[in-house]
Amino acid sequence: VQLQASGGGLVQTGGSLRLSCAASGSIYSIDDMRWYRQPPGKQRELVARISRTGSTNYAEFVKGRFTISQDNAKRTVFLQMNSLTPDDTAVYYCYAQLQVQVTFRSGNYWGQGTQVTVSS
Repeated sequence: VQLQASGGGLVQTGGSLRLSCAASGSIYSIDDMRWYRQPPGKQRELVARISRTGSTNYAEFVKGRFTISQDNAKRTVFLQMNSLTPDDTAVYYCYAQLQVQVTFRSGNYWGQGTQVTVSS
């Protein structure tokens, strides 16, 4: 199982970016997918979560600015980030809680991270 994140980059304050994370491999089902971020010198924190049924949760610091969505058929989760500020600068990681084929064992998987830098 692999999670491939993409879409990071450098943007000015007030700009937008859209992150994508595609899950691949021997996946039976995905229970939920999340975006975390780790700002420089800080701990990793949850940004947004979306369940298989589409219910969402957001950290307070991104409510109204970020939107998480998914394409179940493509096993891809997106994070639309608007009104970015320098405080949003971080490495963004995608995460999935899923069941693998054959054994149906549940596990937690992480993508490799994508850098988002917001300049002032």
